[in-house]
Amino acid sequence: MMTNEPNNDNRYLDDDNSCPQYNSLNDIRLRKEALRKSIEADDKKIKTLWNSLFTKPDAFKKDASRGKRLQSMMSIGMGAFDGALLAWKLYRKFKKKK
Repeated sequence: MMTNEPNNDNRYLDDDNSCPQYNSLNDIRLRKEALRKSIEADDKKIKTLWNSLFTKPDAFKKDASRGKRLQSMMSIGMGAFDGALLAWKLYRKFKKKK
């Protein structure tokens, strides 16, 4: 796409809620392209973060040391205990009184 305008795609990426002014169809095309690039970049970030949620922790790998495994078991155990304690406290707070 050949244009006489300078290549300034960032002017079409406004974060405020104002409506951008378009003076030609080319302005609309440039805005559309800039938004498409932004959406693709965000999609790539989301995919990376989503995939990182489901990676195997270091403690469960075959070459993990005993210390890492013990630390992982302690962390999981304390998390489970903390959850159970919170559930018990909430149960006692909101149970119906006779």
